[in-house]
Amino acid sequence: MKIIIVGSGYVGLVTGTCFAEVGIDVVCVDIDAEKIEKLRNGISPIYEPGLDEMIGRNVAKGRLHFETDLACCLNDADVIFSAVGTPPDEDGSADLKYVLDVARTVGKHMGKHLILVTKSTVPVGTANKVRQAMQEVLDQRGSALTFDVVSNPEFLKEGAAIDDFMRPDRIVVGVETEHAREVMAKLYKPFTLNGHPIIFMDVPSAEMTKYAANGMLATKISFMNDIANLCELVGADVNMVRKGIGSDSRIGHKFIYPGIGYGGSCFPKDVKALIKTAELNKYSLRVLKAVEEVNESQKSVLFNKVNRYFKGDLKGRTFCLWGLSFKPQTDDMREAPSLVIVEKLLAAGCKVKAYDPVAMHEAKHRLGDAIEYATDAYDALVDADALLLITEWTEFRFPNLTVMKKLLKSPVVFDGRNIYDSVEMENAGFDYFSIGRKSNI
Repeated sequence: MKIIIVGSGYVGLVTGTCFAEVGIDVVCVDIDAEKIEKLRNGISPIYEPGLDEMIGRNVAKGRLHFETDLACCLNDADVIFSAVGTPPDEDGSADLKYVLDVARTVGKHMGKHLILVTKSTVPVGTANKVRQAMQEVLDQRGSALTFDVVSNPEFLKEGAAIDDFMRPDRIVVGVETEHAREVMAKLYKPFTLNGHPIIFMDVPSAEMTKYAANGMLATKISFMNDIANLCELVGADVNMVRKGIGSDSRIGHKFIYPGIGYGGSCFPKDVKALIKTAELNKYSLRVLKAVEEVNESQKSVLFNKVNRYFKGDLKGRTFCLWGLSFKPQTDDMREAPSLVIVEKLLAAGCKVKAYDPVAMHEAKHRLGDAIEYATDAYDALVDADALLLITEWTEFRFPNLTVMKKLLKSPVVFDGRNIYDSVEMENAGFDYFSIGRKSNI
């Protein structure tokens, strides 16, 4: 079986490489010629642990190929995965321009029955638009060729995407014909041999499943952040509360860690898109609107603590930021809380020194010369008025407190991810502030 992956971004590249890893012939297509040339030379445009090695291995074995022209690849393909971007419009809805462009291109150049699989995160009803776009082009050609449209949403976590794809919790596939079901079952068989389920359903339900999943996870995060803020006011410790509720099997321990808000390419965009879908259908998703509101507010919590501690006297001060990416194991800074915090610090007349293990290049692209980039974590501390822990990278978990105290202008730490022990920090002589634990600011 030969498949084409259209779009060599995060989802497309991981998907194509993992399919190649199990022996499938894969062509990844992208209109960015520079990106394709780098991929042919084994250089990945994204940071994902283990991906570079897997790309190199499968290119060397002749199972993974990279092209810029979709039309020239269609003749030999059986399945085409559309994994192009769906950026948010100004009103929060998903922009389907690239998705529909793929559909039209396939319709224009296909020479046999094909299965077009939508891998991008798209609103309910997108499959109908894709089908219509393809059929219109086929009608213009006077062609009687038939095709299947399938929805196969991705559930990849940045930083653990390869493991998620190779050992999935579940595989969701929306189909309309028995032929599409059989082909998709065959394609995913290598990933279900260990009992991982493939769940077949109708196409609209598959489209909704992706948004509902991300909406639920975002809800857990914002709920816990709301509870954390209340814990500070009433003198409770949110870490104890988290353990108490997480032990309930109906709730579980995942996604109930308090912090400074979620970011990344999925949750913010998908929550907005789902809210917009509801509005277009004259319904209000009241819970998700509150989730979004809490998250936007939470991104300012750490700055507010800093401002209160220094009694509004921030101008001319220097602050060290540990972490810039929206979470560990990725260089992704889309919708990252760090961007909000940096913006507020700069607006207050502060100097910002930052360090992130992998996101420095991305930070320079986004922030330019607005902040200073440190060579390592300790370099960022030198003469800073305080440390702000933004991203819970592993290398930040056990710092040398003696060295930290010596390098900082004043021993003050604002922990946005609750990775340090408050008693240990206070015994070491730090003014320490975290999320959801009683403090004097």
